[in-house]
Amino acid sequence: MVLLAPPNHLPLLPKPLISEFRIPTLSHSHPMPSSFSLHLFFSFLLLLQNPLFSTANLQKTHHLLSKILYHQNQPEPNSPTSFFEVTKPIKTPNISPCSSLILQHSFSYTYQKPPVTVPYNPPSNCPSQTFSQIILHLSVTCKGRQFDRIFGIWLGGVEILRSCTAEPRPTGIVWTVEKDITRYASLLKHPQTVSVYLGNIVDKTYTGIYHVNLTFLFYPAEVKRDLSEPNSAGSDSGFGSSANLILPISRKLPLNDGLWFLIENSTDVQSKEFKIPKNAYRAVLEVFVSFHSSDESWYANPPDEYVIVNNLTGSPGNGAFREVVASLDGKVVGAVWPFTVIYTGGVNPLLWRPITGIGSFDLPSYDIEITPFLGSILDGKSHRFTFGVTDALSVWFVDANLHLWLDGKSAKTTGQLIKYEAAPFRPSLVSKFEGLNGSFMTGASRSISSTGWVKSSHGKITTHSFQQFDYTNTMVFRDDGNVQIVNQTIEANYSVYAKFPSSDVYSIQVFQRFPLYLYSETINQGNDSYYSSANVSLGFKEERFSGARFGFSFSSLRNSQDGNGYMLVKGNLVTSGLGSTQQNYEYDSTEGCYFRNVSSRNYTILHDESGELCTKDHR
Repeated sequence: MVLLAPPNHLPLLPKPLISEFRIPTLSHSHPMPSSFSLHLFFSFLLLLQNPLFSTANLQKTHHLLSKILYHQNQPEPNSPTSFFEVTKPIKTPNISPCSSLILQHSFSYTYQKPPVTVPYNPPSNCPSQTFSQIILHLSVTCKGRQFDRIFGIWLGGVEILRSCTAEPRPTGIVWTVEKDITRYASLLKHPQTVSVYLGNIVDKTYTGIYHVNLTFLFYPAEVKRDLSEPNSAGSDSGFGSSANLILPISRKLPLNDGLWFLIENSTDVQSKEFKIPKNAYRAVLEVFVSFHSSDESWYANPPDEYVIVNNLTGSPGNGAFREVVASLDGKVVGAVWPFTVIYTGGVNPLLWRPITGIGSFDLPSYDIEITPFLGSILDGKSHRFTFGVTDALSVWFVDANLHLWLDGKSAKTTGQLIKYEAAPFRPSLVSKFEGLNGSFMTGASRSISSTGWVKSSHGKITTHSFQQFDYTNTMVFRDDGNVQIVNQTIEANYSVYAKFPSSDVYSIQVFQRFPLYLYSETINQGNDSYYSSANVSLGFKEERFSGARFGFSFSSLRNSQDGNGYMLVKGNLVTSGLGSTQQNYEYDSTEGCYFRNVSSRNYTILHDESGELCTKDHR
């Protein structure tokens, strides 16, 4: 694994994704190169001391990386290539939506510049001002040479989408992202400021400009209904509806970067003060997470002992375990063990053309139930959320949204935390290595639980929240570090139970499993040539249950990708390369089913089958 993060003194706001800092002729995921590759690796690190990317050698290096991206000995198409992330289509009401174009902007040289901001106003062209569903529609085009860039969209400081750009080709690419943003309905009722940050670099080397159109689609409700009021998916208390108020737990404008917090090491913590109305009766913290630079492939980072013994100065370490911790007034209230998103320039960029990595166009967010702790923050005073990342290297982008349900029939609610357990995570590490060869087995587990009651006009509601995490990672180095094999599994269980005075129970249960397998190899072929190959298997598996007096819902997702690719390098020139990806997506729920089986090879779709039948025979 060669992860070329710039030194910590380089500007980090905002940092392009790690693909911009790679040795172009080494596998992005290769663990530790041979002596030949190490010499090239540390020689290249010296070029990264210039924070302005202005040295002629660095520009030349990035130009050579473009050979990987564009010169594959195949004809270029006459029209832009469509990229896509495989996901189920969003089911929308059978009614024409009201469309509002929010932003139309070309992101050229935006690196270390403030986000683009535009005013948002609720749609005035709709026959109704009540909506059953609201969809964010993003379309992007780009032509030329460019690398993967992280970007975010905020509404009134509340993040509603985090995404990664695709890497273009000379004839251009295009892609779209659709996301259901109905849960932010309370924000969308009022004028807000929309902020979009996409840190891009455009010069003689980086020629790609990202042209972005952002539109909101509002589907009028067939029956007049306020989205923040109870519906058939929830109970009389509105537990199953959208929140009445959403507070941003993010940084404030103006900033020359996004609104996310930057976590740069294992002791770094970032925090935000907030106040909530005194009549809140439920609270959920929605956390957004992404990882970059030295920790873009944190799951493949070896322990520090391996780095130190082998004198691999500048190589990322700290082991392969990471945990995002959320604290309220110093008390740990929840954690995120994140899904291992691989960005569009990760491992081998040729894998993600045109099928992108799971979660790369719409990074997942993670909910933490805060309701049991409400009693301690209903006093009208300022309180503080704090975020840290266990064993972090620079840099993690973290922010959150606090969703609040307010009691419209009461000016004040009361509550109390009655039970709380949050023991530190239990890590384990078994190391066995000699020189650059060896193996490491890392394990960890943690559970966090809390119970509390809140008394409102709905009565006394007792809420129990539980998180359980388990983690295993086996890492093997062979052939003097030229081969790295990573086999990792993250399991995360999340449940919420709310009991009402009527003996009704509202419940949410989510079971997630994130398997990852990575094989990376570099072979020195002599005559200033070497061969680099990588295989990756990535999975996002989830079972989700929710229920209340008025109904029950269930969903099951099995989403898996298998990719393999290689690059043949002579000198500093990639003379050939290939990438192929196979993806199988299966979704089953009480509302319907969807499957898609698709494969690609070097920009070309080889097979694509999809449908809405609930059957196991479609693969």
